Amino acid sequence: MIVWRCTRRCVGNCLYCSFNPEARDPSEVNTKDGFRIVDQIYYFGSPFFGISGGEPLLKEDIFEVIGYARKVGLQVSLITSGFVFNENLFNGLVRNEVRTAVSIDGPKEANDKIRGKGSYDKAFAVMKKLSEAGILDCIVTTITRDNYKYVEHPIKLGAEYGARTVVFHNTVPVGRAEENMNDLAPSPEEYEWTFNHIYDLTKKYEGKVQINVYSPFYARIVRQRNPSDFWSWFANYFLGKCTIGGNYIGITENGDFRSCGFHEGYRLGNVRNKTLKECWEELQNSELHLKLRDKSNIKGKCGVCEYREICGGCRTRAEFYTGDIFESDPACAYVPKMLREQTEK
Repeated sequence: MIVWRCTRRCVGNCLYCSFNPEARDPSEVNTKDGFRIVDQIYYFGSPFFGISGGEPLLKEDIFEVIGYARKVGLQVSLITSGFVFNENLFNGLVRNEVRTAVSIDGPKEANDKIRGKGSYDKAFAVMKKLSEAGILDCIVTTITRDNYKYVEHPIKLGAEYGARTVVFHNTVPVGRAEENMNDLAPSPEEYEWTFNHIYDLTKKYEGKVQINVYSPFYARIVRQRNPSDFWSWFANYFLGKCTIGGNYIGITENGDFRSCGFHEGYRLGNVRNKTLKECWEELQNSELHLKLRDKSNIKGKCGVCEYREICGGCRTRAEFYTGDIFESDPACAYVPKMLREQTEK
C-alpha cells in the first residue's frame, strides 16, 4: 500500500496528532496532481491506495481522486475521525467501495480526553454506519497514558461490528504530540504491560478480529511469547517494523515523497518532477537509508540487543529524545542479555 496524506486540515484537536495543524503548510496538490499520484501508484504496481490526513474528507476533490483510482483498478482505503461525517460523504464512500477506518482511542472517557468532547459518540456512530454498509475496514487506536489500560475496548468493537482488523499505534513524538509528550507517552513499563496484554487479547479474539501493532518492539514480545509461530507472523503479518530504512514510501499533501509515516524530514522529491518509481529506486540506494537499514549501525542498548534484527526500535522517536537517529529507542523497557550479563559480573 502507498499512503497519501492528502491534507493536514482537520477540525479535531487530538493531543497526539503527528503534525501540528496550526503550523501546517497550506499547499496541497490540485486534482490534476491527485490523478498523477494515482497513476504513479498504479504503474509502480501497488494494488492499494491509502488515504490519510488530517481529515481526508475535508478535501474538496477527494471523491474525484478516489473515483479515478477506482476506475484504473486500485483498491482504496481511507481513515477518518468521523468529525465531519455526513450523508453525502457516506454515500461517496459506499459508491466507491472505500474500505474505511475509524479512529477510536478506547472507551468514551479516555477517548474524549485525548480527542475532544463528543468525539467518541461521533466516531461510534460512523463506525456503526460503515459496518452496516459493509465497508468498515479498521479501528485505529493510538496508545497513550490515558488509554493503555483499555485496549480491549476497541478490540471488542472490532469483533462486534465486523472490522477487518484493529490496529494499535504507539505514541511518536512528532507534531502536536511533541508538545504533549510528557503527559501522553506511556512509560517503558506501561508499554511492556500493554503489549503483553494485547498479545493475550490476540489469542482471546482469534477468529473474531485481527489485531496488529505498529511498534517495532512488539516483535520482541511475540518472539518471547510464541517462538514456534514467530517467523511466519513476522514475515507475512506484522506491520510494526520501522520503515525508515527504505521499506516504505508515502506521499504528503504537497506531493512530496517521504520515507517514514511520521518523520517530516528526509523528503525524496515531489510528484510534479519525479516519479514514485524513481524516488523508490533512489531510496534503495540512499547512503543514509542503507545505513539505517543495516542495524549494526544502531547504538546503545538497541545496538547490543539480541532482538535487534527483528526490532531495532523507532528511529524517529530515538532522534527526538537523543538528537541521534541511530541511538536507542527509550520507550523500550527490555534489558538486553549482554547488559544483564555485564551487570551480573
